Amino acid sequence: MSAILEHSNFTVSNPDATAAWMCDVFGWHIRWSGDSIDGGYTVHVGEENSYLALYRPAKPASPKGSSYTTVGGLNHVAFVVDDLDTCEAAVKKAGFATHMHADYEPGRRFYFHDNDHIEYEMVQYDDA
Repeated sequence: MSAILEHSNFTVSNPDATAAWMCDVFGWHIRWSGDSIDGGYTVHVGEENSYLALYRPAKPASPKGSSYTTVGGLNHVAFVVDDLDTCEAAVKKAGFATHMHADYEPGRRFYFHDNDHIEYEMVQYDDA
């Protein structure tokens, strides 16, 4: 048996805005958008076989503390890219500051936070 990640669902403040920068930075497309559970709104953004569901609840709750100290917290999401420098330029153009640059086996990486404080890791492997 094997498993492939089909999608993940994030709660965000503005699904349309988050999907827009993801389309620009990652080269993705919007697969679907519309009304969702409990009066919320969702945008599915990604590729043919995988995507992120970006959900906004009808009545958002206050953000919780640090994900790294919250059981069940999302610490970061990592994506493999074929050109880390071009990706970093696109992330900065989208208005996000990059940090924690590292170069160690098997590749180079950097991190950034979006407007909802979700942390992303971008990595380019040496053999990419």
